[in-house]
Amino acid sequence: MILHNKPSAPTWADLSTTDVAAAKAFYSGLFGWTPADVPMEDAGGYGMWMKGEEYVGGYGPCMAPGQPPAWMAYFGTADIEATTAAVTANGGTVVAGPMDIYTSGKLAACTDPEGAYFGLWQPLEHKGFGLVEEPGTVAWFELLVRDPEKAKAFYTAVFGWDEATHPYGPTSYTEWSVGGEKFSGMMPIDKNFPAEVPAHWMVYMAVEDCDAAAAKTGELGGKVLVQPTTIPPGRFSVISDPQGALISVIALSGDR
Repeated sequence: MILHNKPSAPTWADLSTTDVAAAKAFYSGLFGWTPADVPMEDAGGYGMWMKGEEYVGGYGPCMAPGQPPAWMAYFGTADIEATTAAVTANGGTVVAGPMDIYTSGKLAACTDPEGAYFGLWQPLEHKGFGLVEEPGTVAWFELLVRDPEKAKAFYTAVFGWDEATHPYGPTSYTEWSVGGEKFSGMMPIDKNFPAEVPAHWMVYMAVEDCDAAAAKTGELGGKVLVQPTTIPPGRFSVISDPQGALISVIALSGDR
């Protein structure tokens, strides 16, 4: 199981969307999630996705004019003020926060030096993911950048991550870990990507059957951007929801 809900490790993922009602219908149909709106009047339409009795992610409306629909990956911290200071000291930007989220915890939104968005979460009552690596839950985070060496310097300085880079077909792949436990990866945006693709963090959701999930995506009004493909950890596909937010699905292999 991937390292999660620990300082420097994946803690949460949420969706900002231009149509919350449509997103609820799409993801409930694709992953079997139940949406649960936060009841506070000033929550801004934020809610939690539930798989059974466990929280597996969040959702809410895009808040800024022109903000594109997107999933955001969050990493845990025991001291969000110190971590945001490290972000700016190492060439990143703090876009919002740190801010208190009721009694749940503290949040900040940041970008790395190449502009990839990510979140920080210092937990109080809300610890993060209730489940991971089961169908319909987070399985992996992956960073795509044009300058992997700059990204290595930034993330190791901010979070203390260890990295191991190895050949991966015609390119390379980096695995991030803390204390020997892997939780996310990185690959370069090379000439095979469209020029307009920005640096970004990709969220992977586990599914039982990648091909079935890709087919269901189309039925629900989404798009399949990368057809189901077999890779060492399993079989994956990149999809977009009807509003254009990207997410990957992966049927994990038993020998990963």
